[in-house]
Amino acid sequence: MTNKIIHPDGWAPALGYANGMLAKDGTLYVGGQIGWDKNKVFVSKDFVPQMRQALQNIVDIVEAAGGNSSDIVRLTWFVTDKACYLANQRAVGEAYRDILGKHFPAMSMLVVAGLVEDDALIEIEATAQIA
Repeated sequence: MTNKIIHPDGWAPALGYANGMLAKDGTLYVGGQIGWDKNKVFVSKDFVPQMRQALQNIVDIVEAAGGNSSDIVRLTWFVTDKACYLANQRAVGEAYRDILGKHFPAMSMLVVAGLVEDDALIEIEATAQIA
């Protein structure tokens, strides 16, 4: 088996990057996902809907690789507004559980000055181990 690019069916093309890369050993590296849908249209200008969409995008990529959400072993979150994240923790938790249930992989969160897409408030990258 060689490394394989993972791109969910029906998604707009990834230009200059891969949404996912499945390594020979079954490790899936998911590139940073933001709050836009499969057509690269932002679902909202608000933090929680963008976070929900980013997590759903990750799950879609993991499933396209043949895995499921419980295969996710690491999430790294990049947020542009720490105060907004803290002010919405209850809604963040609800949205998280809607997408990932009570599966809590290793996680890090970094506060950043900005993201490449101006409307993005959050970007999340992931690692999964696909059996």
